[in-house]
This record gives sequence, C-alpha cells and structure tokens, in this order.
Amino acid sequence: MSLIRSNIFDRNIFDPFSTDLWDSFQGFPFNNTRSLATVDETSSFANACIDWKETPEAHVFKADLPGVKKEEVKVEVEEGNVLKISGERSREKEEKNDKWHRVERSSGRFLRRFRLPENAKVDQVKAAMENGVLTVTVPKQEVKKSEAKAIEISG
Repeated sequence: MSLIRSNIFDRNIFDPFSTDLWDSFQGFPFNNTRSLATVDETSSFANACIDWKETPEAHVFKADLPGVKKEEVKVEVEEGNVLKISGERSREKEEKNDKWHRVERSSGRFLRRFRLPENAKVDQVKAAMENGVLTVTVPKQEVKKSEAKAIEISG
C-alpha cells in the first residue's frame, strides 16, 4: 500500500498499483528498518509526474523528466510484472564565482514502480524519450477468463 502526496490538492491518495511497502516504524528513533521504496530511493525528484492510461491496445506511461537524457533513465520489468522507471538527473556544476539566489530545480536519483495488470505483455515493452517526456508502452493481451465450475454439495 502506498500513499501519494499530492501537492495540488494537498491530500493523501491511495495508489493501488504501487509496490511501495508502508513501514510503520520508519523514522522511529530506535529502529533503522527501511521499506521497499524509501525516502532515499524516491528522492526529491521522485515527484517526477507520471501518467498511466489504458487504451484498448496498451498501457501507456508518460513521465515528465525535464533535463534528463535518455542515457540517464532506466526502464525495467522486475518480478515478472512490476514496471520500474529509475534514473538520475545531475546537479548543475557550481562555479567558484557563482552566486545562487534560488534553487528550485531538483536533482538526484528517482525511482517509481508500477504493478502491471495480468493482461500486460511484459516481454514487448517499448520506451521512447522525446523533449523531456518518457513514454513507456506496454501492449495488452486478451486474458481468458476461467469459467465457473459448479461443485456438488454432499451431505
């Protein structure tokens, strides 16, 4: 279970497709356990906005990754059905004579995971990057629904 913080509406939203594990002891002073996706892994740039839409043919993910080169992004399928999008945006080089007035653009590592539904063809995933937008397309296959079988009750 994962709770996502929404800056626009300032409320928590349940994300049923997340593989993040909630750790009730996270941040507790005497316990140093860490969850599957920790604050370190989902650093400040983890707010990379990702849309997920389903079309009749595929699941399409679009991630806003401004200033990130395609060589800095990794798209993987792990554990059979978990789409993992990760990477890193480098910090701008600081010159000795520079005087910064404001730093709002984030840098660092990012990591997002999405549990794909059973109709995803994980062996045919395609990814493309254009103008700072990563598009990941996961084709769909028809899932055969099992028929209900009547069971005779004895007694």
